[in-house]
Formats: sequence, C-alpha cells, structure tokens
Amino acid sequence: MVRESLRAVSAARRVVAPHGMTAAVAAVLWLAATGALCAGEAAADGLIASPEAGWPQWRGPRRDGISNETGLLASWPEGGPKRLWKIDDLGRGWSSPIIVNGTVYVTGDVGKDLVIYAFDLGGRPKWKVTNGRAWTRSFPGSRACCAYSEGVLYHMNAHGRVAALDASTGKQRWAVEVLERFGSRNITWAMGECLLVDGPRLIVTPAGPKTLMAALDKTDGRTVWTCEPVPDEMASYCSPILFRHSGRRFLTNCTSHHAFGVDADTGKLLWTVPLRNRHGVTITTPVYGGGCVFYVTPDGPNGVCYRIGGDPPGTHVALVWRSPVDTLTGGAVLVDGLLFANGCKKSKTLHAIDWTSGRTRYELPRFTSERPRWGGGACVWADGRLYCLIEDGRVALLEPKPDGFAVAGRFQLVDAKRADAWAHPVLLDGRLYLRYDETLWCYDVRGR
Repeated sequence: MVRESLRAVSAARRVVAPHGMTAAVAAVLWLAATGALCAGEAAADGLIASPEAGWPQWRGPRRDGISNETGLLASWPEGGPKRLWKIDDLGRGWSSPIIVNGTVYVTGDVGKDLVIYAFDLGGRPKWKVTNGRAWTRSFPGSRACCAYSEGVLYHMNAHGRVAALDASTGKQRWAVEVLERFGSRNITWAMGECLLVDGPRLIVTPAGPKTLMAALDKTDGRTVWTCEPVPDEMASYCSPILFRHSGRRFLTNCTSHHAFGVDADTGKLLWTVPLRNRHGVTITTPVYGGGCVFYVTPDGPNGVCYRIGGDPPGTHVALVWRSPVDTLTGGAVLVDGLLFANGCKKSKTLHAIDWTSGRTRYELPRFTSERPRWGGGACVWADGRLYCLIEDGRVALLEPKPDGFAVAGRFQLVDAKRADAWAHPVLLDGRLYLRYDETLWCYDVRGR
C-alpha cells in the first residue's frame, strides 16, 4: 500500500494545474477523483467511474453499458413505453447522447458541419455549435459522442479534431487537430473514438508513427504523455476504458491490428495482443472484470479473454478463453459473471457467456435482425434487464433467466431498412433515450 501511495503521489506531481490553482491542490483533487487517496485501505479493483453525476460519457459512468436505475417497468405494454418527446432534424449520425446537469448533449452532421446540440430534459433546444467538418464519404454521419467533465464538454469529430466547449454556452475553449499533431492518418470510415477524461487528462488514441495513445491536458489541449508507437498500426473505431487492477491504473483500447494496455499514469505501453481482421475494423469497447480483459472483433479471432499477470501487474497477459461471438457494433455488458454480447456475421444471436469459462450458457437466436446484415444489437443493463436497440430498428426489453432470455417488451422504433440502427441506448432517471439517424426519442420507463 505504501508503495502504491508513493507511486500515486509521484504521478500527481506531474499534474498540470488549471489557472488559479496550485499544483498541490490540483494533485490532491486528481488523487481524490481517481481513487488514489484512500482512508486506510487500497482502492478496490474494477472500472474507474467518472466523478460526474448522470450519464457523462460513452456507455455511462463506467463506460460499461450499466445503469444504476431501479424501480423501472418490469414489462412494457403493447407498442412500448410512453413516449415523452421526439427531436427531429439532428443531422445524420450514430452517436448516442450524454446527459449531465439537466442537459442532453448529442451530435449530428448537418451539411458540411459537425454540429453539437444541447437540449433541456423536455427536448427543447438550449444551444448548438459546430466542431469542424462533417464526414461525407462512406457511411456519412457523426460518429463519437461527447464527454463531460467539470463544466466542459469534449468531443472528437470524424477527422480527429478535438474540441473543448463550455457546457453551458457551447463556446469553444480550445481545439486540437490530433491526427496532425501525432502524424497519424484518418481511417477508412473515419475516427469514431469517444474521448475519456481521466482526472486532469483527456485520453486519445491516434495510433500513428509517433504514438499509440496520448494524454492531453484537459484545460488547454497540451500533450501530457505519449505512449510508444506500434509499427504499422492505425486507429480503429474503438473507445478505451479505465480500470484499477492490483493497485495500478490501466487504460486499454483496440487499434487496427491489436488490443493493448497502457499505464494510465505514465503512458507506458504494457501489453499488446493480436486482434486483426481484414478490414481493420474493431468497434466494441473492451470489457474488464475480475482481473481479465475481453476483446472482440469479427472476421478474425472473434471474442478473446486475457488474464492480467506479471510483477508488477500488467507486465504480461495470458489467454484464458476464446468465444465464437463476433460482436461488431453492439458492445458487450458484463453483469454477475455473465457477458452479454451479440454476434455479427456468424451467429447473429445474443449470447450469455460465462465469464470464467467463455462457454455460452444460452442465447437468443436471430436477435440481431429479422433481415440480418451486420448483426448489430446494442444493449444497456438496468434493474435486472437488458434494454436493446436492434439494427433493424426494433427495441426489446429482455430479462435474463437461469436458462434463457424472457422477452418483457418490444416495439418497432423505426423501420431501419439499411439495418443501421447502431446508436447505443442511454438510460437515466427513468428515461430511455434512443437515437436513429436524424432523430432522438425519449421514453418514460419508470415503474408505476
């Protein structure tokens, strides 16, 4: 414990203090936010949550697709739960909203611009601003969602432009062309990384000849640390997670040919494992649980789980199991020893995978689409159930049982003829937010 505390203090000394704040105060605040300061015991292993309330980033407080909501509807009436409002004309895109301090933030490509919108909880507009150019090539539309920290909104557009905006007004504080700074190139279907805030730092994965991953000072965009590059590597469409294991803080993400782990405090590259498919397309955010990390990509190794080992921890990882699940856009959710993940091209089912063995305990056939194309079905977990938006535009409420899934509700949100309903659902304060293309819906799922 003493060794870890000294390591944390050493890392804190590298904190760049915001204007008007001493380095010592900034260090203490950062240590408190990251859990490095503990009262008599080391911080527990697991995903490190954002200190912000609400749904402040991609896939929620811990970036794991799990909501803390309880007291929700156990089943839905025919036609689905009550719709509270709908917003049209957002512009094209697949990004999910985030919700913080009574404000909904979401992005869309309008004409030649990437537009960031702010709405109140009634769906009424508060402000909108642009963050550089829209993506107009193959699969046009906005990609990444925003991240919120201490009154500031962070976003990266499809061309690698990272902007920091005042969350109350939309006024830009700073912007950085990340690909240009690190000598990286854009990828076939454009940058889609949802940024991660770690205390005073903003994490990006340019994956070019100068660096694999980098940390920026969130107050002004300066480079704080860089991770050594991996030869011939490029970014993919994946977003990182931050977790604590055996007293150390780790970041993990995926690129065009590998999954990798990094020391979150120093940027040191700790491990790489092969994760390649012929398109260089890995989208699913990694999953951490019980000292293991799960990565998945279709047309390649499919699902693989590695145990983190070594002394100090993280100096190597060892393969534990493989799974035939080949998730693409839908993500994966780990709850009580079961990993819920949908297939893509091979299985096209929703799997409930034993986290210890990798064996599929049960599955829901043809879950992903009545007209399966890519096999996309994104889920969030809340109150003992999965809330799923399926690629063909259906929405389902599923209750996992010991031997299978019970369908507790379903409705057709939209007829997604291109099977591209890929935005992930968001669930906060009894409200379910669903996005398809230019429209955002809000449904009341509170128990009666």
